[in-house]
Amino acid sequence: MEAKDRISVVINTYNAEKFLAQVLESVKDFDEVVVCDMESTDRTLEIARQYGCKIVTFPKADHVSAEPARTFAIQSASCHWVLVVDADELVTPQLRDYLYQKISQPDCPEGLYIPRRNRVMNKLEKGRLRAYQLRFFIREGTIWPPYVHTFPKVNGRVERMNDGNEQTILIHLDENYVYDKIEKFNRYSNNEVKKRAGKRYGVAALFYRPAWRFFKSYVMDESYKNGVAGLINSMNEGFYQFMIVAKVIEDRIKKSQQ
Repeated sequence: MEAKDRISVVINTYNAEKFLAQVLESVKDFDEVVVCDMESTDRTLEIARQYGCKIVTFPKADHVSAEPARTFAIQSASCHWVLVVDADELVTPQLRDYLYQKISQPDCPEGLYIPRRNRVMNKLEKGRLRAYQLRFFIREGTIWPPYVHTFPKVNGRVERMNDGNEQTILIHLDENYVYDKIEKFNRYSNNEVKKRAGKRYGVAALFYRPAWRFFKSYVMDESYKNGVAGLINSMNEGFYQFMIVAKVIEDRIKKSQQ
């Protein structure tokens, strides 16, 4: 293969033993797998070594998400192309084949948004493919902002992947039960407060932002097709927006009292 036809898979980890073996099994046929670990204390590194991964370390410090380590992890890869996969995501064989075919074409963009399906109460969700993630791009010049729920800045043209195949996706394994989601929402909403420091949310935002997110998830994204589990999931999506707005308002009140 030519250098520009090679793909590195980059995985950021911290105590990721739960799904890591499944994830690494799904990416073992790529040219390189880089595990960027944030000083795990479980079996994460042992599992990564068993699969022959290239391992690099980023200090955990007080980081609550992988974003601060993303750029370091990407630049630790050696291939021209990088596919970023979370430690709780599977790459389907169809997606792997699609990416290698795509980079062989002369008009291939420098970045691709890839669709991802979540699991809801341990079943793969039904409904419209909506969660597109910018996870595939050229390594050179790509920078990932150190904030939760941000996309990388790619040096070149970026497109949304659309081959019409429902199996050409990432599959998200974790956070598919209510406990998992609430625990993650609490952590991630703290980071959202930092991102939205200048927002002047009022009382109305406590109503309309959760209501809009529920409607978008349940109706527009067709979560109703998942039955009661879909209803619960969409209500959780609305609650996450409520948490963000409430914490932003709370932070503003705290600062005014200082």
